Amino acid sequence: MTELGCAGGAAAWLESRGRRLEVMLGYSDSAKEVGMLTANFALYRTQADLAAWAARRDIRLTIFHGRGGALGRGGGPTNRAIWAQAPGSVACRFKVTEQGEVTFARYGNVHIAQRHLEQVTNAVLLASTPTHERDAGPGERYDGTAAEIAEASRAAYRELIEQPGFVEFFLAATPIDEIGQLPIGSRPARRSAGTDVESLRAIPWVFAWTQARCNLPGWFGLGAGLEAIAARAGGLEVLRSMYRDWPFFTSLLQNAELSLIKADMPIAQLHFALSDRADLAAVIEDEYERTERLVLAVTGHERLLAEEPRLARDIELRNPYVDALSFLQVRFLGEIRDGIDDPKRAAAVSRLVQLTVNGVAAGLQNTG
Repeated sequence: MTELGCAGGAAAWLESRGRRLEVMLGYSDSAKEVGMLTANFALYRTQADLAAWAARRDIRLTIFHGRGGALGRGGGPTNRAIWAQAPGSVACRFKVTEQGEVTFARYGNVHIAQRHLEQVTNAVLLASTPTHERDAGPGERYDGTAAEIAEASRAAYRELIEQPGFVEFFLAATPIDEIGQLPIGSRPARRSAGTDVESLRAIPWVFAWTQARCNLPGWFGLGAGLEAIAARAGGLEVLRSMYRDWPFFTSLLQNAELSLIKADMPIAQLHFALSDRADLAAVIEDEYERTERLVLAVTGHERLLAEEPRLARDIELRNPYVDALSFLQVRFLGEIRDGIDDPKRAAAVSRLVQLTVNGVAAGLQNTG
């Protein structure tokens, strides 16, 4: 951590601002690089370190959370996320981006907007109480276990995305190229024509996996991380204690439940079949099964989102309509992958894929 007190120019600048400092945390690229679980653990530790550093120097720190709407980009219920921040990192100051469909969903209606802001204010005040700010116990108690979970998760995630041909699999199985042609972004979907994940931009990366009904950025690696602890004697009880006692871990698993339930593996398998990499598809499917099984084992739920039956019911009611659009998307993508000789037909099919992208995004209420 840079010592601002040792640099005269920085110290003077800080004094001119009334010893106020704002630090922005990014969620998207970190999750794309090492997986959602490892990235979230790293961000939690970073916030704890920043808060302690600022407190020692009497600096009024504001952490600016650059979160996206999708769970793979730090999304999820804001009030729950606030409560799950590292003790001392809120201190009555909280700043966050609101992007994409989240903006309309939370602020498109004045009554919903008022209710949302009330919930955020309530969470900020509760997270800033002396009791909560001093309660670093769970985070410290489970730090070693969290590090093991994070490393196992990172290893599983990197093993997948570093497989030769993985980017080609991603390009074939998702409508990423068609997303790049939509007039909804100021930047291309890819930084370059590279053959590694680093060449892909975070927002379309998440969006494309959502369209494929897989939601991979929101859960992949979590099962491997949990299994690293659950496989040992008494490990499952340790994980259950973490879920019960540590708000951060509770929030992480609750968000994972939402990402898992919004996925649809049978439809995702149709997308995977657009490529010739059944081996990669099998890895993803196995990790999905492992993650769902272990999340339910740790939470003690019989089904995903058992504690939020209304939300689960909403997703269940929307799915049949979204499924119809997904089947059409797979059909048209298959036609494109096979090659279309007639330019007019090719343009028409590409446009049809784009229309299904819009429809699936509206139905799932997730873009990026």
